[in-house]
Amino acid sequence: MKKIAFLLALLSGPILLMAQFGEEPKDTSWKKIYRASYTKINDLVHTKLDVRFDYDKAYMYGKAWITLKPHFYATDSLLLDAKGMTINEVSIVKGTAKSKLTYNYDDYQLNIKLDKTYKGGENYTVYIDYVSKPNELKVKGSAAITDAKGLYFINPKGEDKNKPTQIWTQGETEATSVWAPTIDKPNQKTTDEIYMTVPAKYVTLSNGLLISQKKNADGTRTDYWKMDLPHAPYLFFMGVGDYSIIKDSYKGKEVSYYVEKEYAPVARKIFGHTPEMIKFFSEKLGVDYPWQNMHRWLAEIM
Repeated sequence: MKKIAFLLALLSGPILLMAQFGEEPKDTSWKKIYRASYTKINDLVHTKLDVRFDYDKAYMYGKAWITLKPHFYATDSLLLDAKGMTINEVSIVKGTAKSKLTYNYDDYQLNIKLDKTYKGGENYTVYIDYVSKPNELKVKGSAAITDAKGLYFINPKGEDKNKPTQIWTQGETEATSVWAPTIDKPNQKTTDEIYMTVPAKYVTLSNGLLISQKKNADGTRTDYWKMDLPHAPYLFFMGVGDYSIIKDSYKGKEVSYYVEKEYAPVARKIFGHTPEMIKFFSEKLGVDYPWQNMHRWLAEIM
């Protein structure tokens, strides 16, 4: 079985990726291409998600509360990335009340007409009820990461006895919008909180800190994860599986290794240098590790 290790560094903070450096390609024409930042009309402020999974269909049923504000100029519209979803409802939230909004959806972007014109810096919250269908989506990724399915169901029905059942996400560079409506651009930053309802036998992992766990009458459990520091949407993460958690630490902050149970005895051999790595980069960069914790996740690939 092949494995892929996710280093959830700045995700718990965001994902820290390690690249291999070789000779520079002979074709350097790409250096002359102007790559402008995505134009900001609205800014993400906070994202709250409440999700549950359908293992038979490989669907995710989601509810999103997205708080935004106009970047500078007043606006009465909102354009969100939302790839391959079924959209059930789009509403504006005012306290405990919701009012439905009109919208157009082309399977890739959700163009919403807001209830009024909002001034620059004025917060508003949009509610979206939707279904994510990653296995039915036909979309290409980037040159660096060619797959852009965003949400991965690994052996969801348990039909392959040699492979574990897992769910995990990979949002780089613009694939989070397969499972969470958002402005899926790296120059956006948002705090987030995610409620995940999963079979009670499974472990979950997401951004930030695990705030609470609630057992449900139907044999599921709802885990509540919260990240108080803003980060790009592609760094949203969810992981679900039958995992052992090996605890470590760095300067009083949690460093945890999530591994399949068979790897628990050797988890420190796989990931045990992580605190040293954090220390090394903190000293080299002159910036101490700022995030709440660090998680490393050993996941099955398809």
